[in-house]
Order: sequence, then C-alpha cells, then structure tokens
Amino acid sequence: MRTLTILLLGSILFLSCNSTKREAPKNNEEELVMYEFSEMALLMEEMYEANEDLKNKIINKEAIGDFSDKFLNIHSAVLTNPKDRDASFEIFSKAFVENQKAIYSASPDEVKDQFNLMVNSCIACHKTTCTGPIPRIEKLLIK
Repeated sequence: MRTLTILLLGSILFLSCNSTKREAPKNNEEELVMYEFSEMALLMEEMYEANEDLKNKIINKEAIGDFSDKFLNIHSAVLTNPKDRDASFEIFSKAFVENQKAIYSASPDEVKDQFNLMVNSCIACHKTTCTGPIPRIEKLLIK
C-alpha cells in the first residue's frame, strides 16, 4: 500500500509538472489602427512625385509643361499638426510657390538652378518643422 501511495503521488507530481499552461487563443480580429495622411501630407506626396517627374524631364532636356495649380493648395491644405501653420510656414510656402513657378519661366540654361532653388526652399522649411523628409527631398536635387 505504501508503494501504491508513492506511485500515485509520483504520478500526480509527474503529470502536474509536465502539463503546459495553455494561453487563450489570440483574437485575430484585433483592431488595427491605420495611419491616415493629413491633407498636407498627401499634397506633399503629390508634389514630390510631380517634382521627381519634373527633375527627369529637366535632366533629359524634355519639355517641362506648365505650372500646376495644385501646388497652390499648400496655402490651404490641413496640416498634420495645425499649430505648424505659423508665420514661418506662410513665408516658406510662399517662397516655395514662387520658386516652383519660376522653373516654368526660366531659360533652358537656368532651369536646373531654378529647380534646385525650389528644392532647397523645401529643405529650408523642413529644417524648421517636420525634419523627417529632408533626406528624401535632397534626392530631388540635380547634380
């Protein structure tokens, strides 16, 4: 009987040590929160793509077309952080639009320099607020 008791206790101890704790299955329906671009972030993406295309046209000495009025939305698009629309932003955005427009009226000899001036106005603004895109913007410069 003593042997039976020891066997029984040993078996219980063995089985309890080997049992694994099971976690409740994770809910695969967890809500994922997707980042939504602000109007300004979307506009900046559009402007980047348009200027990347413009850069290629300038490099390949192709016709660059006309200034797009969508660049004027920089004055009204809702920023990710609305507090960033301050006097500094207004000055930089006006300079950007002027420099962007000037590309289309520049002579063929000046168009590259005017394009780089526009890109540098973007970089100057981003040095004051939202510095993250600067390395990407620098890739637009024509060497």
